[in-house]
Amino acid sequence: MSTAISPQPAKRLIVDSHHHFWDLTKNYHPWLRDEPPIAFRYGSYAAIKKNYLLSDYLQDTTRYQIQGSVYVETEWDPSDSKGEVEYIHELRKLQRLPTVAVMHVRLDDKDASEKLEFHSSFDFVKSIRHKPKANAQPGIAEDGGMKDKAWRKGFEALGKFGLRFDLQTPWWHMKDAQTLARTYPNTSIIINHSGLPSDRSKEGIEAWIKAMKMASDCPNISVKISGIGIPKKPWTAEVNRHIVMTLIQLFGIDRCMFASNFPVDKICASFDEIFLGFEEIVLDLTDDEQDKLFRVNAIRTYDMGLS
Repeated sequence: MSTAISPQPAKRLIVDSHHHFWDLTKNYHPWLRDEPPIAFRYGSYAAIKKNYLLSDYLQDTTRYQIQGSVYVETEWDPSDSKGEVEYIHELRKLQRLPTVAVMHVRLDDKDASEKLEFHSSFDFVKSIRHKPKANAQPGIAEDGGMKDKAWRKGFEALGKFGLRFDLQTPWWHMKDAQTLARTYPNTSIIINHSGLPSDRSKEGIEAWIKAMKMASDCPNISVKISGIGIPKKPWTAEVNRHIVMTLIQLFGIDRCMFASNFPVDKICASFDEIFLGFEEIVLDLTDDEQDKLFRVNAIRTYDMGLS
């Protein structure tokens, strides 16, 4: 008699809304190549100063079925404004990921509109990220970069080309983000890395919640829940539960997306440690709500053309 083999459990279907690839043997990324290293919120990033390609990503995510992904710009050589999108264009001819991309254009450049038009000519480019100037800590009166007139002019041009905007800025500039979203209600803004809640003190979390509430009041702002590792602490559900659930409560499940931020967040934990932590945190959500968080919302937000 033959013995029946129990089927393996199906791998969870994921769309990763924020990850990177880089090939340091071919392309120049100042922050990954130059010395001394820049100041970084996770401390030393020496471990990721090496190639990170599709084969590496698939090895990290081997327990999951990656339906699609969003490549996010990697602070490419600033003197080469076209090189990164052309690199991703060539990659996509050879491999199925990434599905879409967030590219970099300096919005305060005089020719920002022309650069946006060039990037929008690639149908996989769905969004632009240009980190606006930010104050080093809360409580500084100096204006952030989102108030700069030249930067605003570039931001305004996004709508003309049907582009979204990925906003990476610390939480103390969310008032500016709220103003930006209300001024340009037809431009979708996606907050990166949860608004950077690195200060987990009682006072720090209270201020972060207040700031993220301002952003969540704007229906054209959504958020990627990622980049929430804490230096020298394991990535656990216990450490990050309050961050994840607060964002879901503020923005609603339809405006939240899981993202790995790999390989950067690999400094903090493995993909399994991060993802299993997320699954534990959202265990009480319905299957449909979890599917929105881990897959469906990214497809819709970035118009990925996936079922």
